[in-house]
Amino acid sequence: MTNQAMLSSESYSALLEQALTFMHEGDDFLVVSHVQPDGDAISSTVVVGWLLHKLGKRFTLINEGEVPSRLHFLTLSDTIINYSKSQPNRTFNRVIAVDCADFRRIGEVASCFSEDHQLLNIDHHPTNDAFGVHNVIHPEAAATVEILFDLLRHAGITPDESAATAIYTGLLTDTGGFRYSNTTPHVMEMASQLLQLGVNGHWIADYLLERMTMPQLKLLQLGLSRLVFSEDNRIGWLYIEANDLANTGAAPEDLEGLVNYARNVDGVEVGILFKELKDGQVKVSMRSAGVVDVAAVAQSFSGGGHVRAAGCKHEGPLEQTMLQVVEAARKALNN
Repeated sequence: MTNQAMLSSESYSALLEQALTFMHEGDDFLVVSHVQPDGDAISSTVVVGWLLHKLGKRFTLINEGEVPSRLHFLTLSDTIINYSKSQPNRTFNRVIAVDCADFRRIGEVASCFSEDHQLLNIDHHPTNDAFGVHNVIHPEAAATVEILFDLLRHAGITPDESAATAIYTGLLTDTGGFRYSNTTPHVMEMASQLLQLGVNGHWIADYLLERMTMPQLKLLQLGLSRLVFSEDNRIGWLYIEANDLANTGAAPEDLEGLVNYARNVDGVEVGILFKELKDGQVKVSMRSAGVVDVAAVAQSFSGGGHVRAAGCKHEGPLEQTMLQVVEAARKALNN
């Protein structure tokens, strides 16, 4: 099966069974997601931790980067080790990676893998390169937590309120509050079932999608003051410089959603956010209104993602990176 293949219900069930077998056969697991984790990454991590606990397994949750403060309400989120600040003094043979589009997205945590490690790769990105010994890749899933919900159902396990809350959170954030095109009937059926399990959907939506801190507002004001458009107004982009977070008091998580202000302007097909990093790289986030496959654009810069939402990191000065990526988006738009 290629990473772009359409999954039949039979093959999907077989992959879920392989994942369960992998968990049953091991006893001590390392669970990791991608660097600079978002809502789906953290939610998926804690759901796998919850499932492993349910199966009587030992596990360590780790990630390169802080858990966003707004996700601290999720059970087990406080147990996720930030590799950037603390490294385990051992390696792990059994690894479960969630929401990682490719192996590089795991980051420095890969140094915790033993040479003979076996890795279970659970992900929903269509650009996933199947880097695991076992790969449960479902490109049509709205979020990795959707796959985990199916995994629990396949195992005959009903999530408790804490696990259901994490699954709902991952769904909510990766569907933009159930507004994006990946909000399928299955997603809404899942949301309904999760609400019946006690999830406080109204509170989560208000807390994650409506509330804004003062530093976040200052960062938004700064970003919007730099918003520019192509000659035909079909591409919009904005940028954040390396010192802007410190100057506004904002956190990296406050950048989430900023790119949408470029894409949401009427007539814009591609919105891009450039975030200058202190290591000489630029993080690029791209959103598409549907005409352009931004995952293909991101892949041309060694990145990846989805047709409508993708990203990459690029080595070089901010201005040069903006010129190159905007030109690539322009070419994709005109093809």
